[in-house]
Amino acid sequence: MQRQMIISVMAKDRPGIIAAVTGAIFELNGDLADLNQSILRGYLTMILIASFDEEVTVDEVFARISAADGGNEFDIIIKPMQLALESGMVTLPAKTYIVTAQGVNKSGLVYGISSFCYQRNINILDLSTTLTEGRYTMILQIDLSHVESIKDLRDDLECYALQSEMHVMMQHYEIFRVTNEVTMK
Repeated sequence: MQRQMIISVMAKDRPGIIAAVTGAIFELNGDLADLNQSILRGYLTMILIASFDEEVTVDEVFARISAADGGNEFDIIIKPMQLALESGMVTLPAKTYIVTAQGVNKSGLVYGISSFCYQRNINILDLSTTLTEGRYTMILQIDLSHVESIKDLRDDLECYALQSEMHVMMQHYEIFRVTNEVTMK
């Protein structure tokens, strides 16, 4: 029986953090399932899911990752998963869309778009934002499975864009993927 854990690590960015964390997991015979990492204003943030033998405890994983940081003070959170991770690829809902929104930076932009989604029973699957030279950009991957009319949603989104003074565009995930995918050969 495997024990699965969600592990979050944050630290001031430097080379070797991912190697240190994944090396600690490897030393405990852990199997990495998923990992997402990003650098935010000089800080590395990472969240991952790993499986361990049943006898490996959260405290052991914490201690091994802490020892791997070489005194650089990782901030670590580890939660055991209550439900077993399903193997194989996780498929996106058929009605997965990408929303891009950009405008002059001001307080409340993420709150505004996330509230817009919540009020329409839209689940945000992924969200990335960046602030560059006073312009705020958001890319949201959203699930429209519970939305009856895409046309009505587009109309609502157009009104929202005008009210929030943002340029907002929505397209089906497959169209976005095909036009933005970088292939490795």
